[in-house]
Amino acid sequence: MTDLLPPIQTTARDDAVLKALAGFVRQESLGPGEKLPTERILAERLKVSRNTVREALTRWEGLGLVERRQGSGTYLKAAVSPDMLHMPLTLAGGNDFAGLMRTLEIRRALEAEAAALCAIRAGRADLAEIERKLDLMEEAFRTRAGMSSEEDWEFHQAIYRASGNPLFEQIISAMHELFHRFWEHPLGVRDFGHASFPYHRTIFNCIAAHDPEGARTEALKLIATVEDDLKRGAANLKLSDRK
Repeated sequence: MTDLLPPIQTTARDDAVLKALAGFVRQESLGPGEKLPTERILAERLKVSRNTVREALTRWEGLGLVERRQGSGTYLKAAVSPDMLHMPLTLAGGNDFAGLMRTLEIRRALEAEAAALCAIRAGRADLAEIERKLDLMEEAFRTRAGMSSEEDWEFHQAIYRASGNPLFEQIISAMHELFHRFWEHPLGVRDFGHASFPYHRTIFNCIAAHDPEGARTEALKLIATVEDDLKRGAANLKLSDRK
């Protein structure tokens, strides 16, 4: 299988490796969920170091194109092409109010539109998977006192995936760390995100009813509760500073 990979002779080694890998994936008709060859095999065939291959795969991982599973290997998560553009994101960190609000503005745009597209495009299998993720999230929320961050993330990922546009999932995967700060009791709000809980079900109901405007509206309502939590936390911090 790996004999189809040509050696690379170029100074732009990392971009060339990415292009060659994408060509290999297409040539082998590998789809999401399938395993790539090991870094050692890829490095041998491409005549580059394993570190070069590793860095290229790290870029793909950051874009949500592959998943590295400890002790198992690297698996394709999305369709790839040699003509893809690789666009790294430079994101400012921090759990301050301004930084969180900037991230929330991106969430508002992405989640509302993804929910609307999902309502239009989701098939029966997609709806079953989204509802399964929702059931897991609701169960975790009720049994773990609102601690359902991973299940919440998986629910939204299922919606992005069913939107029919792989860029949604790739962009969100690249922003994984930033988005997870909303589940880490930002600004000292211990019940942060609890008010958004009911809207996960109403978003799904609209998606299942193939109601894009309803899905968009419910997603915006969810984001509005998160904004309220941020403002509440910022106000509490100001009060504490005055004491």
